[in-house]
Amino acid sequence: MSPIICCMLYLDNNATTRPADSVVEIMARALTELWQNPSSVHRPGQRVRQQVELAREQVAQLIGARDREIIFTAGGTEAANLAILGTTAALPDRRVVVSSKLEHSAVRETVETLGEEGREIIWLPSGAGGVVDLNALRDVLQQRAAEIAIVSIMWVNNETGIIQPVEEIVALCREHGVRFHTDAVQWVGKAGTSVRDLPIDLLSFSAHKFHGPKGVGGLYVRRGVRLNKRAIGGPQERERRGGTENVPGILGMGEAARLAMEWLRDEQRAAQQAALRDQFERAILAAVPEASVNSVEAPRMWNTSNIAFPRLEAEAILLLLSERGVCASAGAACSSGSLEPSPVLLAMKVPEERAHGSVRFSLSRETTGEEIDQAVELIPAAIERLRGSMAAVGETHRD
Repeated sequence: MSPIICCMLYLDNNATTRPADSVVEIMARALTELWQNPSSVHRPGQRVRQQVELAREQVAQLIGARDREIIFTAGGTEAANLAILGTTAALPDRRVVVSSKLEHSAVRETVETLGEEGREIIWLPSGAGGVVDLNALRDVLQQRAAEIAIVSIMWVNNETGIIQPVEEIVALCREHGVRFHTDAVQWVGKAGTSVRDLPIDLLSFSAHKFHGPKGVGGLYVRRGVRLNKRAIGGPQERERRGGTENVPGILGMGEAARLAMEWLRDEQRAAQQAALRDQFERAILAAVPEASVNSVEAPRMWNTSNIAFPRLEAEAILLLLSERGVCASAGAACSSGSLEPSPVLLAMKVPEERAHGSVRFSLSRETTGEEIDQAVELIPAAIERLRGSMAAVGETHRD
């Protein structure tokens, strides 16, 4: 077997987080001891059912919901799809969907598909720093509320960490009787959440973003919200999502929720990690004067830093950083050997020169000051090497 290669410095936690040790232990027990079907009526099956419902209760507590308002899914993408497509199917006479070009593709592409199928899509503009224009939303709601099936705006942007003004958005939607969904994948488990106090209708999230397993997520559905199911074939999950439950994943998610609640009880912990992020940014900008932080003026989640290195390609930066043991990412996909600028950054009106060279660094609650110190030594050196290579190529071309 080939040896497992691990980055020395993992700064890609918005992509996924390391599963906590106790999460792995609980999942192993689920695979070896609690492997029976939770829908079976025999005692072993009902023992598994009890553990699934305990996990549901833990997840519900994490966001301040009732346990019956939680639907387990295969991840954040399915949860967002269920929220939007389940709503439009349940409200066929409301032909308008409102969202933003800043959304994760799980929402953005779902909304685009609805547009291709004949729904009217209204894309809200964003103001300074990538925050949704509340005045534009207010105008749309005042003029079209009776036609709108759903407004879907993410809580925290996965690329920039920008926090949208969800409280104000919820209030506007509630005032006009319009259903609201938020993609909270990058919020849940990192910041306190109480859907009892904030009347969100639908909230999607994913376990592996807060030290849980991949392949399991959740959708909060406020009591009384009608939602058509998308996965057909069984009565599971309150008849909202058919199919035998992913017991190991669900139990792992429950444990991850418990650990997140424990971490969030100490408000200083998030502040300490935010200070590490700010320290990281100051050091990088001091060492690389051409660099800049995208959306530094907007409110951001404590763990996310999106830094632009003009006239460089993010793909080249990421490959060199990986060689030096630093894991990071860019909010764009490789296509035919080139890295296209992030649609989110372009929607924020970030110039293409900066968007092409933008790299996302994201911390977790496990990231240490020592790791940040190492990162601020390695990253500027990598940038300097790339710039030197570009200069050398330029000299060769002139010769």
